[in-house]
Amino acid sequence: MTVTLSATEAPARPAHRDGNVLRWLGAYTASTVGDNLYYMALAWAAARTGSATQTGLVLAAGAIPRALLLLGGGVLADRFGPRRVVVVSDTVRCLVILGLAGALLLTSPTVWMLLVVALVFGAADALFLPAVGALPPRITAAGQLARVQGMRGLATRTATVVGAPLGGVAVAVGGPALGFASAGVLFAVSLPLLLSVRMRPLPAAEAADAVPAGTAWRELVDGLRHIRRHPLLRPLMLVVAISELGFVGPLNLGLILLSEERGWGASGMGWIVAAFGIGAGASALVLAVRGRIPRAGLTMCLTVLIGALAIAALAYAPSVPLAAGAALLVGLFVGLGGALCGALTQTAADPAYLGRVTSVSTLFTHALAPLSYPATGAAVALWGTGPVFFASASLCAAGAVAGLLPAALRRAELPR
Repeated sequence: MTVTLSATEAPARPAHRDGNVLRWLGAYTASTVGDNLYYMALAWAAARTGSATQTGLVLAAGAIPRALLLLGGGVLADRFGPRRVVVVSDTVRCLVILGLAGALLLTSPTVWMLLVVALVFGAADALFLPAVGALPPRITAAGQLARVQGMRGLATRTATVVGAPLGGVAVAVGGPALGFASAGVLFAVSLPLLLSVRMRPLPAAEAADAVPAGTAWRELVDGLRHIRRHPLLRPLMLVVAISELGFVGPLNLGLILLSEERGWGASGMGWIVAAFGIGAGASALVLAVRGRIPRAGLTMCLTVLIGALAIAALAYAPSVPLAAGAALLVGLFVGLGGALCGALTQTAADPAYLGRVTSVSTLFTHALAPLSYPATGAAVALWGTGPVFFASASLCAAGAVAGLLPAALRRAELPR
């Protein structure tokens, strides 16, 4: 039996021609470019101000409130509405960053000042990430969510390509103050676009579910129970949890260590990272153009499985061109699988619970998976990159297999 996630309304205008979706996409792109500018300016300011240890502490500080508050951010998104939470969190980020830029015009940065900003920014991120992930089902029809995921992926890749060079130029011209100011301006640009986005009301039954159930803890437990009891969300979260642990370490810290071990240097790693970005961008473009992939559940699991094989091949590639080819396949297949996972999650979850569902998946991708970095580094020091990449690829493949076992996910279809 095929599980088709049904839309609750007639097909809407295609997302790439829907002004409401495009306004959301513009706000998301501006905010994401601002993120890249902020992190570039923060890294430079920390490096110029403190020691290497202090720099690492500043850069890691934002992850602490993000990990602790993400699930609470999902509760707030469901209680007050995702757009309101996105606007508030983006406003906080804008004011904090512009305030820091103004302060740096009057005084030199200090480590404690940068630590406070990183902590506040991380707390705002914990509100922003679940809410921005919960917005698409409220601004377009269910049949357009795969296309929206593709468009969002393209925006993310564009922000990465554009944001880092812009941040470097801003810091080079005007120091960290100009870098922070540029990020704050981009956050400010996103606000009127967000305010102009029209929200679709929840259906009557789901609106009743959205009424606060009591304490935030009770609402959080209710959201976790919704995931546990849902035949599709439960295996989807399992796939995300397992596959991300196998994916994040090798494709971030692992690539640096691999390039050092092989003597490829920074330029070689740059080509490999660029190839991965091209593959991920191509997968996002496929979804943005097609709008729907048949047999989405099965395709998601198979693409993650193929991507896992490419991760294993990456460590044994004897040259930069072959490693770049493997990285391109990783970006293409894992990127497509991740986008389909996002579309299935947004379509399957009841809108009243979507903030909490998104916060759980975001917790795995943005908070818990990066904790594998120390383990990846220690394992590479003991056994080298080949065995570590193979073990990570096996973990990623295990996530794909875990998705293939439940019939509900294997047979899941996105709505037309």
